[in-house]
Amino acid sequence: MAARALLTRKTLATVLRNDAKPIIGAGIAAATHSRGLHVYTLPDLDYDYGALEPAISGEIMQLHHQKHHQTYITNFNKALEQLQDAVAKKDSSAVVKLQGAIKFNGGGHVNHSIFWKNLAPVREGGGEPPKGSLGWAIDTHFGSFEALVQKVNAEGAALQGSGWVVSCADSEIPSISSILTYP
Repeated sequence: MAARALLTRKTLATVLRNDAKPIIGAGIAAATHSRGLHVYTLPDLDYDYGALEPAISGEIMQLHHQKHHQTYITNFNKALEQLQDAVAKKDSSAVVKLQGAIKFNGGGHVNHSIFWKNLAPVREGGGEPPKGSLGWAIDTHFGSFEALVQKVNAEGAALQGSGWVVSCADSEIPSISSILTYP
C-alpha cells in the first residue's frame, strides 16, 4: 500500500514542536509531564476503525493504531526517561546509546501520527485520486496518480526491512517531485 504525506513547513514544524501543548494539527498528543519530562500519548483518530472498510479492515486499523503505534509511543517515552536519567548522571555513553531508540521510536510516532491524518473514509473524500491543484501537480510532476503510486511502491520495495516513503511538497518551490525514504 502506498502512503503519501504532503507536508508544509508549518505542518512539519507543528509535528516536530517540542512543547507541552497537544499537537492537534498533526494528531500527536502530549498528555502530561512526568518529573518534568514530556510524555507522549496515542492520538485519537478522526474516524472509527471500521470507517475505511473495505480498503482497510477495522480489525487491522485497531491493531495498527492501538498496538503498533502505541508500541512506538511506549518505547519513545521509555527512551526519553532513560535519556533524562543519563543526562542527570552525566553518562554521555548512555546518552549516545539512546539516540537510535529515540530516533526510531520518535520517528515512528511522528510518521504514524501523520499517516492517520492522511487517511479518510470515502464519505469524506477518501479512496479517490486527488483532484484540483494536488491532482494537477501529481499529473505534472509524475505523469499520473498511478505513476506516483508505482514510484512510491518501487521506492518502498527497495527499503531494507521497513520504512516510510513520503512525497513532499514545498510551498516556496512549486514542485512535489521529491520522494524521500526513511529506513
